[in-house]
Amino acid sequence: MKKTQHLGVHKASAILSRIELYSALDRRSGERELMASCAILAGPGRRASPMSQPHLMRRFHFLIAFLVVLLDRATKWMVSRDIPLHDGKQVIPGFFRITHVENRGAAFGLFADSPTQWKIGMLVLFSIVALVVVSTLLWRNSHSMSTTGIGLALILGGALGNLWDRVLNGRVVDFLLFYVGQYQWPAFNVADSAIVVGAGLLVIEILFTKSPIHETSA
Repeated sequence: MKKTQHLGVHKASAILSRIELYSALDRRSGERELMASCAILAGPGRRASPMSQPHLMRRFHFLIAFLVVLLDRATKWMVSRDIPLHDGKQVIPGFFRITHVENRGAAFGLFADSPTQWKIGMLVLFSIVALVVVSTLLWRNSHSMSTTGIGLALILGGALGNLWDRVLNGRVVDFLLFYVGQYQWPAFNVADSAIVVGAGLLVIEILFTKSPIHETSA
């Protein structure tokens, strides 16, 4: 009886040892397959890591948006601190000056003179919807370094910078003023600039970048 029990324990130990061995082999095989997949994605001549490239690119694009917000907040704070409202400092005579104005409308003073009481609320709501759309597009298109990803990141940062002002103060600080003689462009800020540059990059991507279908046919 004891001999039978001893044999049963021995067989059970052997079975468990084999299961552990197979599990270790499966893990090693899975790791090799993962590394091979990463190597294929990285392309020839590049070393791949288990962390996928899309995650790194996504972090890079959202870092761009964060830096835009940081620069926008810093410049608005310095202008509000150093330049009185409706005053300014000449930088390039007859062409460029740093001023201090408050805009209750959209970018570049659009709808600033509108008497609508719901104007601020509508602009905030529109900004939030735009942020959701741009963030979703950026999340889906930030898997690699591209003009589209950088453009969306700039738009996201600019929209966040101006939304910050509207939510806290109901108005946006503008300070960059370009003019020639009696003609002048409406004052704007860093956030507006980022939005315009980002939109320009998207237009360039749409107009001048060939689609994969066109590249294949060419």
